[in-house]
Amino acid sequence: MPPLTSLAEVTSAAEKGDAKSQTDLGLRYETGSGVIMDAKAAASWYQKAANQGYALAQKNLGVLYANGRGVPRDDVVAVKWYNKAAEKGLAQAQYNLGFMYSNGRGVAKDFDEAARWYRKAAEQGLPEAQYNLGVIYEKGIGVPRDLKASADWCRRAAEQGFAQAQHNLGVKYDTGQGIGQNLIEAARSYRSAAEQGIAESQFNLGMMFFKGQGVTKDYVEAYKWIFLAAAQGEPNAVRGRDLLNQGLSREQIKEAQQRAAAFVPKKPPIPSAQ
Repeated sequence: MPPLTSLAEVTSAAEKGDAKSQTDLGLRYETGSGVIMDAKAAASWYQKAANQGYALAQKNLGVLYANGRGVPRDDVVAVKWYNKAAEKGLAQAQYNLGFMYSNGRGVAKDFDEAARWYRKAAEQGLPEAQYNLGVIYEKGIGVPRDLKASADWCRRAAEQGFAQAQHNLGVKYDTGQGIGQNLIEAARSYRSAAEQGIAESQFNLGMMFFKGQGVTKDYVEAYKWIFLAAAQGEPNAVRGRDLLNQGLSREQIKEAQQRAAAFVPKKPPIPSAQ
């Protein structure tokens, strides 16, 4: 059977009790896709599908409860629906459930459970779960501290274009934490995150250009990245920019500012299914 595409087709199937169509219709109301945005209607359709055991609807309904959209905010109810979807293997629900456990929202704070659910989602390839699992391995929260495992999970997320993981991987290569120190790889990772607009990576990349570490020394390029980070309020970058203003020529500063003005952050990769 070909997929239902028109609003009329989806609505008709949803009204007849098709859980997938109910979820699709809920998503359309949640996002305003082809209909007037209506979070209450979205919650109503998600509820119908969730009651039938449809995992994506259960997760989406949990998100609405966690954020108080279309329904009163209720973290306990959010956890209930996340758990149902997570038990069915839905990676995003597993990640969301891990988040609730790690933050004590709707459940008692439990880092062991957080780590367990993050791992399930991470093993399915969800980059935000891979990143968070890397962080808890670094800190030794809910799992034994393991810097090598931290770097491995961080790398997996970074390879999918997850900007914060790219930054953290850069730090690990820069410092040799859990991984062999490699300034070329550090600069490469910082650049990937900097190009997505991560201010800390922009500053760190600028400093690598300034020192000639992992890249060819280039004061103009250093100023460009530090200038961009300073524009986002990164405190070290603000100080660095002010020092470079005193040390570079007007021509160098002008060229760097022109490069910065032409900078357009790259869009992150298409997010994993919600």
